[in-house]
Amino acid sequence: MEAQSARERLAQAHSSASALWYVGPRRADLRREDLPLPGPDELLVAAQWSALSRGTERLVFSGLVGPCHRERMRAPMQDGEFPFPVKYGYCSVGQVEAGGPRFLGRNVFVLHPHQDRFVVKRDDVVLVPEAVPARRATLAANMETALNALWDSGAGAGDRIIVVGAGLIGLLITFLAAGLPGAEVVAVDPDPARGALARAFGARFTDRADAAGEADVVFHTSACSEGLAAALACCAMEASLVEVSWYGDAPVTVALGGNFHAKRLRLISSQVGAVPAPRAPRWPLKRRLAKALDLLADPRLDALITEEVAFADLPDALERILGDGPPGVATVVRYS
Repeated sequence: MEAQSARERLAQAHSSASALWYVGPRRADLRREDLPLPGPDELLVAAQWSALSRGTERLVFSGLVGPCHRERMRAPMQDGEFPFPVKYGYCSVGQVEAGGPRFLGRNVFVLHPHQDRFVVKRDDVVLVPEAVPARRATLAANMETALNALWDSGAGAGDRIIVVGAGLIGLLITFLAAGLPGAEVVAVDPDPARGALARAFGARFTDRADAAGEADVVFHTSACSEGLAAALACCAMEASLVEVSWYGDAPVTVALGGNFHAKRLRLISSQVGAVPAPRAPRWPLKRRLAKALDLLADPRLDALITEEVAFADLPDALERILGDGPPGVATVVRYS
């Protein structure tokens, strides 16, 4: 009887939630929805922070998820169907309010859309290490992308590495690459404000690709043809170029004659949905996310979060955050 009473009190206190829905081209709103009671293998999570994925969510917000990409673009816990209305997002960190004793009161990372409370299966959460603040833990999905790109590249100790595009993913790749023993890392971006971040991670910085020199491994993350051309120009003989950008349906121009052919360059596509074949049997998604969270223990990474916005203000702020040329690097959403 007491257990039933506690369950009823929980249902009354947490019977609904508020979630962000993309409802039309460049339009979003907050919607209330019923929240089920957590079952025996489920957890109730109160969100503390979530992160906006500027590249992916800009396409969703603008209604530019083409039919051929819709299945690939689905978020793990998405509601609705593209183009609209759709509840989207995959970088949420919250505290467990109800569920198994191992999780109760702990911070967890979940691939869940922007929502203030939600119920998920225990197997779908990853415990946030004590050394990682909840706000910084929102970068876990991005760190997993950067880690996978480094694996795809084959970069190792002593390599000369150039990262073209110092956005969030590019800077996380810079952070990881600079940790390789003896590696010489250069970040390239037209925005000189990114220089302080790259240098704090132990890399050099230049705002001109033609001043970066040539490298054994080059990463491209700027999602534009001009950046891809600059990255190709940075490749030394028989170097590898790792394309990390996601272009959606945008056409891309890539010069595969001249130096590309003469230098015998390798162009590698890195996509976080799959890992290099030799690692695939041992690195399921949950292990990758746990390692990404471990890698976020470095307090220098806080500098990548350059803006936070209250959840209640998020619909009105999206036009600025997901518009062309937004300021800063990463934006996180703050829940009360």
